[in-house]
Amino acid sequence: MTQLFTCRTAEVGAADAARAGGKAAALGELARAGLPVPRGFVITTAAFLSHMDGVDPDGAARGALGALAADDLAGIARAAAGLRARVVAQALPPDVAAEIASACAGLGAGPVAVRSSATLEDSAEASFAGLQDTYLAVRGTDAVLDRVRACWASLYNDESIAYRRRQGTGEDGLAMGVVVQRMLNPRSAGVMFTRSPVTGDRSVVAIEGTWGLGSALVGGEVTPDSFTVSKVTGEITGRRVGVKLRVHSFTPNGQGISATPMAVPLRQTPCLTDDEVRTLARLGQQVEDHYGAPQDIEWALLGDSPGRIVLLQSRPETVWAARDREPIASPQAKASDHVLARFSRGL
Repeated sequence: MTQLFTCRTAEVGAADAARAGGKAAALGELARAGLPVPRGFVITTAAFLSHMDGVDPDGAARGALGALAADDLAGIARAAAGLRARVVAQALPPDVAAEIASACAGLGAGPVAVRSSATLEDSAEASFAGLQDTYLAVRGTDAVLDRVRACWASLYNDESIAYRRRQGTGEDGLAMGVVVQRMLNPRSAGVMFTRSPVTGDRSVVAIEGTWGLGSALVGGEVTPDSFTVSKVTGEITGRRVGVKLRVHSFTPNGQGISATPMAVPLRQTPCLTDDEVRTLARLGQQVEDHYGAPQDIEWALLGDSPGRIVLLQSRPETVWAARDREPIASPQAKASDHVLARFSRGL
């Protein structure tokens, strides 16, 4: 079969957001740069558009969403719920389903992560992080196909639609790719910013982490360990050990993840050694150097060796980048302005 709907992660790159979505394009770019990412494949936006041809053939439902006001939350909720229900209820086009099943077989046995990758996601101008869905520890082809539809439907989550309306973004041309990756069982995981998210300082790398899967951190269920590393000296200049009361993990034969109490001895034990912190910071600098701009990075540590670090995502840092684009100061009125204005008028 000529592959139209799936491709290996490394076959896409930064320029392929329209074909694969922002997350997939970024992961492919990392893989092509020789940086460590989990094995996986991308379900391209062509599969989403083929599915939507059956769900909303004339585009009327999507057009109606685009006409809603950002503050019409009740209208957004009603319209979005109806469209999401149609997306998950519609059977996948047979050629799309067959190709996804073949790609799953090529990835091998074991659980996978199924991750949304919208075309507008993770750009330098706006961040849609957390507005679309991700599913962890998915087992079996049928379950993968179900989660793919759920990821597509999450493009029409209420919060995502409202955010697009606030950004002035329409629904025309919007699409969703999906990333399917081998599921990891990390010892520790978290996020990393290649500039301080608090002060905007570009001379440091800020790292947060917890035991087990990073979903506990993303979901706000733990107070993470935090480290600050100088890019200049490599010195760890700041550290705070959080109280990590819960841990996320997955069972060998079950679907999804579980949240359980963290073992008492590990609750206030750092989830990273100093060597691992410094290795993470160096890897973060490599990613920033590759993109030429500060990054917001998701990472996982698979074992006791610092070399077992893998990258789960990298997106442009947007908060301080937006501030950098703002004028340093606005022009202020001067006492002489009224005189100059007088001479600008005819006598």
